Amino acid sequence: MTTAAPDHPARTTVLTAPWSLPGEEVLQAVASSSDGLTGREAQDRLARDGRNELPEPPQPSVLRRLLSQYADVLIYILVAAAVLKALTGDWVDFAVIVVVIVATGLIGFIQEGRAASALAGLRKMQSLRAQVRRDGTWGVVDSVTLVVGDVVRVRSGDRVPADVRLLGPAQLQVDESALTGESLAASKSDGLNDPDAGVGDRTSMLFSGTLVTSGTGEGVVVATGAGTEIGRISALVSEQDAMDTPLARQLSHLGRQLSVLIGVLAVVMLLVGRFVHGLDVDELISAAIGFAVAAVPEGLPALVTITLALGVQQMARHHAITRKMAAVETLGSTTTICSDKTGTLTQNEMTARSVVTAAGTYAVEGTGYAPAGRVATPDGTTADLAAHPDLAALVLAVGLCNDAHVEPTDDGWRVVGAPTEGALDVLAAKAGLDRTGAARVGAVPFESAHKFAATLDDVPSGTTRLVHAVGAPDRLLDRCDTERDADGGVRPLDRGAWDRRIDELSAGGLRVLAAAFRPADGVDAITLDDLDDGLTFLGVVGIVDPPRPEATAAIAEAHAAGIRVKMITGDHRGTATAIARELGIAPDHGTVRALTGAELQAMDDDELRAVVRDVDVYARTSPEHKLRIVRALQSHGEVVAMTGDGVNDAPSITRADVGVAMGIKGTEATKEAADIVLADDNFATIERAVEEGRRIYDNIRKAVVFLLPTNGAQSLVILVAVLAGLALPLSPVQILWINLATAITLSLTLAGEPAEPGIMRRTPRSPTEQVLSSRAVAVILIASVVIGAATLVVFVLERDRTGDYAVAQTSAVMMLALGQLAFLLNCRLLNGSAFTVRVLTGNRSLWVSAGALLVLQLVFTYAPFMNAWFDSTPIGLHSWVLTAGIAVVVFVVIEAAKAVLRRTGDRGAA
Repeated sequence: MTTAAPDHPARTTVLTAPWSLPGEEVLQAVASSSDGLTGREAQDRLARDGRNELPEPPQPSVLRRLLSQYADVLIYILVAAAVLKALTGDWVDFAVIVVVIVATGLIGFIQEGRAASALAGLRKMQSLRAQVRRDGTWGVVDSVTLVVGDVVRVRSGDRVPADVRLLGPAQLQVDESALTGESLAASKSDGLNDPDAGVGDRTSMLFSGTLVTSGTGEGVVVATGAGTEIGRISALVSEQDAMDTPLARQLSHLGRQLSVLIGVLAVVMLLVGRFVHGLDVDELISAAIGFAVAAVPEGLPALVTITLALGVQQMARHHAITRKMAAVETLGSTTTICSDKTGTLTQNEMTARSVVTAAGTYAVEGTGYAPAGRVATPDGTTADLAAHPDLAALVLAVGLCNDAHVEPTDDGWRVVGAPTEGALDVLAAKAGLDRTGAARVGAVPFESAHKFAATLDDVPSGTTRLVHAVGAPDRLLDRCDTERDADGGVRPLDRGAWDRRIDELSAGGLRVLAAAFRPADGVDAITLDDLDDGLTFLGVVGIVDPPRPEATAAIAEAHAAGIRVKMITGDHRGTATAIARELGIAPDHGTVRALTGAELQAMDDDELRAVVRDVDVYARTSPEHKLRIVRALQSHGEVVAMTGDGVNDAPSITRADVGVAMGIKGTEATKEAADIVLADDNFATIERAVEEGRRIYDNIRKAVVFLLPTNGAQSLVILVAVLAGLALPLSPVQILWINLATAITLSLTLAGEPAEPGIMRRTPRSPTEQVLSSRAVAVILIASVVIGAATLVVFVLERDRTGDYAVAQTSAVMMLALGQLAFLLNCRLLNGSAFTVRVLTGNRSLWVSAGALLVLQLVFTYAPFMNAWFDSTPIGLHSWVLTAGIAVVVFVVIEAAKAVLRRTGDRGAA
């Protein structure tokens, strides 16, 4: 710890572990006092240390983001072709190539949108106004002007404006779930904590952005802006590098392979043309450009982008809002889902699940804050309070010794007050408690020192005035001599029996609260000293943040699909383990291996990597721990999806291959960091999104198999023509035309193909698996040769028949278009025979895309402006019949080749 002496107020202070120091030492360390700073001191420190806000993250310029869309080796080849065209003065071809390059980049730029900024969401969590003591008086200032050393005051409903060390006695409950992942409000006091205490155990600290649910307190600001806990998390977010998606890596690898192949073949073609056929330089340059343009699948980036965009729309209809298109495909290859517990797998709504009295155990039905359900006896009947005086007395106690209530909103029921007290209020409503006529006379508020609250209440029947106490079971048992029996009488307390019941509830992951009472006729006020003894124990209530009903089924579906689900939470080990068993993440019986944050902290990275795949429950974790877990899984080649709703999830969500945030209860920071936002906060939506991701990947793979033979056939036509010394059957701009025409029409047909049967019974594909399997490559090569040969045949036949070079070229372009249409039918059933009527049904866009292609070809052939731009010309009926007939032959030959490949035993996925 570095302390600043009071006579050096301008010295920068770095305060280590203020939660472990007495308040007076903290004030001295930050050169302040209980009266706060003077206005002048605050101004000096603000000028020196900066405003109490998170720094703006650097944003790439629009130009830089646009240029990043062109960072692809295949685009570089097109750029080189455009430069060569400019050097030779062929401005028409140059313009067409440039239009293709620009259009390809714009599609990705528009669809991706502006890059996500998790820091923007973190800034929104900070308070806007703060109560501060300066010059000895209290006032309200803009929270961004707070400085270290300011004395501030918070009360119920306030958002904490900075990291604050409490001073003096405090009676605070603070919702830190967004920061720690704990569903229960944290109790705060000014006591000392261990220097190594985790964020969730620093009871003397208030953290910027958390919400005070009850009580008031004063404290000194010990960190502002980037120095706060939220600032530390924001730094973790900004340090995370974006992970390339499996598809991006595979397409990049494919692009490099194609570029090498194109380069080698171009050199061979140039050498043969020059030294064998004696072609001049202009002819060779035109041929080289034509070959490069033919071989480059410039429609591939557009095809992948549009396919992903269609998937984004489909997922949106299923309540999964995709912020980054690539995440759609990555979800399909997910091998592990790491999920936060609170608000993701559970409802983040505390619910009373069981009530235990001396007479027995009552089950409480219904979940969340909606007061729907009933309290049932062990035999399943509804527990009537009149027939069960033991239950009636306990429900009266928790209903009256309670400062919270639930209320309906447009988004469902919400609690006003502490979540656990809200659960007790709902319990009283489900049990049918009538509080009419009851009135509070006095109260002893809850404090962490004694861990219970008490009220002095007038009740409408029976004994007219009662003391009710609700809180920690051990503290109330210490103050009880008797217990309430089943008939409403009183008998001696059986402490051992109650300790066993409480242990059983705690082992089941329930938080246990107890209730007690005593008559108080003639008493007008109560103090804590009045409650040292003489109470009658009424029983206990088991409270839990219940699992989402749909999450269990979704986890079972994920397991069936070969996807592991791991729970990473800030909650305690026992609670996490119990919820994991209930959800099916952990087995119902036997020992569950769960690691805590302290155990993770003691491990180095190698030790964590050795166990990370075998542990499914992680408890009491910090944001750094979640990051380490994600990285350790990724080191094994796992494709990790991380889900969450709190600020503490933002760094790991940014680091994961796919970050998934809850849209309703998620913080803005988490949603800004995520790739996908669930509009319904439903874990089951993740499972549906995975299925959609797998479908999209299958369709992209089919589309790539369909698209590449277009380029293969064209490049073979150019290559064979040069090697044979023939005139070029296709010009570079004609090649670009047919590439784009088929890519934006026929290829999109495959983007809408429905999911294959059993798609969620397949194991996740390996991240190292290539887009093209060996059988897919064989189909591409065969189709390239067949379509290329058909194009050459049509060109030669039409040239010899008409003697018109333009007619021959136009017919060759038409042959490529119709050949691709035939091959589309082959690709729809790539793993089976297309000799079935099913090849023409099940996807209405087939007919739309086929019609669109024919319309484009008619424009290409007969529109005068297209004739001028692309050197095309009108063709007659003979050319149409010839190209259509050969297209049928193409379909039959490729189907025969597919049948041979199936019989040869190559069962690789196509």
